[in-house]
Amino acid sequence: MAEQPAVTALVVDTSPLVVLSKVDRLDLLREFAKALLVPSAVADEIRAGPVQDPARVALESGRFGEPIHVDVLPMVMEWGLGAGETAVLSLAVTSGAVAVIDDREARRAAHALGVPVVGTLGLVLQATRDGRVESPAMLVQALRDVGLRLDERAVAHAFHAILGEP
Repeated sequence: MAEQPAVTALVVDTSPLVVLSKVDRLDLLREFAKALLVPSAVADEIRAGPVQDPARVALESGRFGEPIHVDVLPMVMEWGLGAGETAVLSLAVTSGAVAVIDDREARRAAHALGVPVVGTLGLVLQATRDGRVESPAMLVQALRDVGLRLDERAVAHAFHAILGEP
């Protein structure tokens, strides 16, 4: 029997959707939460990409569900983030969902706003703990190869602390 996701909903920013789509691991999002919420601003950013981009194909096929219109909160707007990050954090604040964001400044804003946040690396590590990723190092390298920027020290620390790997 499949284990139920521990998180009710994820509000996902553009970067995690794009890089996970490119390595064909959108399943990591679906396995982490019962619901996947994609703000319209994020959908717009994805639609601005190449027609054959895997994230755009997934979006247009309905794989992320219907994009959600978000009323931006002034307290989030004050951070001066991009449209996608601002919408993600506004929706996370109002819905109580976990924000999936890789951008460092947006993650700082999430912490300051009391929004639970996880990044693509965190999803990979959780999936590894749950037995859904056999080689996290290979997956992290694949994510880097498609454009995910990760601090080497953060990756090493995460692998060591959570997985016992150097």
